[in-house]
Amino acid sequence: MSDWQKKRLGDVLQLNYGKSLPFKNRVYGIIPVYGSNGIVGSHNKPIVDAPGLIIGRKGSAGQVHRSIVPFCPIDTTFYVTAADAPDLDLDFLFYLLRHIDLTRITGDVGVPGLNREMAYLESVHFPSALLEQKKIAHILSTVQRAIEAQERIIQTTTELKRALMHKLFTEGLHNEAQKQTEIGLVPESWEVMLLGNVAKIERGKFTHRPRNEPRFYGGEYPFVQTGDVSNCDGYVRSYTQTLNEDGLFISKMFPAGTILITIAANIGFTGILEFDSACPDSLIGISPDENVQTEFLNYYLITQQPLMDRMAPKGTQKNINIQFLKPWPIPIPTIEEQTEIADAFSATDRKIRLASQRRNRLQDLFRTLLHELMTAKTRVDKIKMEKEGA
Repeated sequence: MSDWQKKRLGDVLQLNYGKSLPFKNRVYGIIPVYGSNGIVGSHNKPIVDAPGLIIGRKGSAGQVHRSIVPFCPIDTTFYVTAADAPDLDLDFLFYLLRHIDLTRITGDVGVPGLNREMAYLESVHFPSALLEQKKIAHILSTVQRAIEAQERIIQTTTELKRALMHKLFTEGLHNEAQKQTEIGLVPESWEVMLLGNVAKIERGKFTHRPRNEPRFYGGEYPFVQTGDVSNCDGYVRSYTQTLNEDGLFISKMFPAGTILITIAANIGFTGILEFDSACPDSLIGISPDENVQTEFLNYYLITQQPLMDRMAPKGTQKNINIQFLKPWPIPIPTIEEQTEIADAFSATDRKIRLASQRRNRLQDLFRTLLHELMTAKTRVDKIKMEKEGA
């Protein structure tokens, strides 16, 4: 394997300034136009007639993007082509710049900016041989492509789920004729009922103020809060805070299987509790009766979140309450059809969750490899031997 060199960034590349290309001057075409945060449009002819790297100069300063075709870098960017870094493979340079993280040296007053002379002072460490550079870039590109493949699965499956929810909540599963209701078209056999007539609705509580008094926290009892629900994937599987016996005494406990809904700030987000938990008064618990399947109701409420947010009363702080939720109309098919519909949505959720887990593992692998390979702690020949021996 080759020796490694340590140099200043300014000794190995030239950062060129992007050019002004206002939207009004662009002609629609196939040439990508890059700003500091990536592609921002297209044009009919390139400013740079070769592949290259684009580095944010203002705005998303220090961010690095790669164009495999001729491109247009606008005046909020720097750009680099192979001719501007003759001792470095361009793909390797892309990962090298990500590794040194130029966002660290951007200004923090007003609009963040990357100063070219400051960037030139950064130290870089790289193998002398282009072949080793290419091998490093190939390994990292392979992992990056795998990450992008999982992200495409997540995106397409999420879009499929959205379309499926619209279709099944308006057409059902059995190709029935439809009828017009206060919530729009639904199958003829379905009823539309008020949430308060098919579920018990209770508000959480935490009666002591201030809430953050230490003597109530740090015990063995989960204390699910708004963020735990608004950031969940339909199921509340984790929590960020716990209560002790004193805290539990002044709060409201909900059992596993309760649908929690956020009622202030982030309004209308829901999740099904997977464990017994105390909850504050910024959450409401919904427990459907025997005629409504919990997962079905939760999926329907997910579709209602944007509408709830728009309809929420606006005072000093926008919020909703039990009286707001009780008259909310809910479509009700047979319990068997509810279960089938919920199972269909659950299948898409499982696919999204598995792809997310794979993506997260690959992102961890990428971060590890980026550090190990760019610091020569792990050499590419060692990775090859381990792979061949696996």
